[in-house]
Amino acid sequence: MPDPAANDTILTSMIPGLDALAEEAMTEWKVPAVAVALVQNGETAILKAYGQRDAEAGLPATPHTQFTNCSITKTFTATGLAMLVDDGRLDWKKPVRDYVPEFRLHDPVATERVTVRDLLCHHSGLPRHDWIWMPGGLSRMEMLAAMRHIEPSRDIRTTYQYSNLGYNAASIVAERISGQSWEDFTRTRITERLKMPVTFSIDGLANAEDAATPYVSHRDQRRPSKLWPIHATAAGGINTSVAAIANWMRFLLAEGEFENQRLLSAALVREMQAPRVHSGTPEFEFGHVHSGLGFVSTTYRGERIIGHSGGWIGWSTLMRLIPERNLGIAVFCNLGGAPVPSILINYLFDRICGKEPVPWLTRLRDLRRKALAQEEIDEQNRSAARKPNAPPAHPLSDYAGSYEHPAYGRITITATADGLHWAYRIFSGQLAHRHYETFETPRLPYELNPDRLAISFSTDRDGNVASLSAQFEPMVADIVFTRAPGGDCMDATFRAACVGRWRHGSITHVVSLQHDGELTLKPDYQPLYHLRPYQGGIFTIIELEGFRVEFRRGATGAVDELVFHQPNGTFIAQRIEAGLASS
Repeated sequence: MPDPAANDTILTSMIPGLDALAEEAMTEWKVPAVAVALVQNGETAILKAYGQRDAEAGLPATPHTQFTNCSITKTFTATGLAMLVDDGRLDWKKPVRDYVPEFRLHDPVATERVTVRDLLCHHSGLPRHDWIWMPGGLSRMEMLAAMRHIEPSRDIRTTYQYSNLGYNAASIVAERISGQSWEDFTRTRITERLKMPVTFSIDGLANAEDAATPYVSHRDQRRPSKLWPIHATAAGGINTSVAAIANWMRFLLAEGEFENQRLLSAALVREMQAPRVHSGTPEFEFGHVHSGLGFVSTTYRGERIIGHSGGWIGWSTLMRLIPERNLGIAVFCNLGGAPVPSILINYLFDRICGKEPVPWLTRLRDLRRKALAQEEIDEQNRSAARKPNAPPAHPLSDYAGSYEHPAYGRITITATADGLHWAYRIFSGQLAHRHYETFETPRLPYELNPDRLAISFSTDRDGNVASLSAQFEPMVADIVFTRAPGGDCMDATFRAACVGRWRHGSITHVVSLQHDGELTLKPDYQPLYHLRPYQGGIFTIIELEGFRVEFRRGATGAVDELVFHQPNGTFIAQRIEAGLASS
């Protein structure tokens, strides 16, 4: 049994060093606020906050300051599902489709085989595909539906691949079984019982009395950021304080018990935290890293570590537990990409475990300064990747239009006097020409934005701009957006003007207008074909892959030519009669 007085003495002796380290690390990384919680032997032993939750307003941070805890949320999502397992209402070894029949992946075999456990330990075969959810605008179910249209990069259960979309799907499993929204389920089963004030949205955070302002840094310059929502809520959307997260750590270290009330079996807590999927190799003093069910496990200087990190625009969080020492520490800060949480946690672990502290601040500060210097060099060398004297193959107006992907949505390209512009969900801006048919999005370092995303246009065999591709997910081939129909083919008056009889050689082609406004084509001695709008005056023949027809206007503006674009050539038919009745 640990000696409480000895523990108190050790913790008290650490505080001056912790204070000094926090100040130095916050200064180096320009972090406005840091909050720290330490629990040991079932008690909250340290709650401290440093700096300002809002630097512009001069508002101090407190242990009750609300931060977005980012992917620490995944530990709550997994625990909620474990509670349903404990209830006998979920078998997380069974396929997801047993609980959510609409669940579909691109691979039909994986669709039938992926289990709830696979989702929780990132073993589905899907890479991140984060741009599905990050721009917002999609509901939980729409994100689920998108998963059938995004490519995997590996077979199921072969490789660890982090997936926030997998946690969105897992939250729907919880909703289907519990009959509650994931937020209400998490609140009633977990956070209320642990006396944890939480919110689940940026509105909830903005309305909190003691909310931190997020900050972002670019080339060592810090700015406040807007609150960017995390629409895959179960993957990272909980907002809370370190004072509240201390209760979460007490619950986890007690293996499912809080204030003498058991909320989850100890066996399931151990199952969640057990290493399942290898996710990282040793680095510095850390050993191999494994993903469990919502938790990450590794070793640090011989100690078994359980926890999860979190990061989002304006936030950096980290929670780590040493179960064998009944010890847990969480650190939140309001600057994205800052290693300050790990620096402070490692220091506290070193001191409590009776080891000489590793000089993490010095080590990471040196790496940071080298990275900043390298960033300047890389920026100067960017132009080397461009091909010189490589103009676009088309007038810019030819690229204008809308391009669609069943999961990623619609990109709209417009041409103006100053060049091409793109609009995609919440994003818009001018595109810079890189070379040939490739343009790139602007860099907006203080915003959520796919910076310098290469957008490459492709043409069909007749020279029409037919699609664009962009590397939204680097682990798979570029995402291809097909050009949406546009121009005359979408105009009802133009389609009516195409109706009539056309002749090429000895064959007569009859074009008719259906009651639904679509055109059909009936050549002599051939079946009836249906025409689908393509672009301009061009239609595809639905029944004949690779065949298109184009209606052209003559000098008077009347439609007087029917052009067949076929794999074996281009053929022109002349009008011989106009205005057949609709069929």
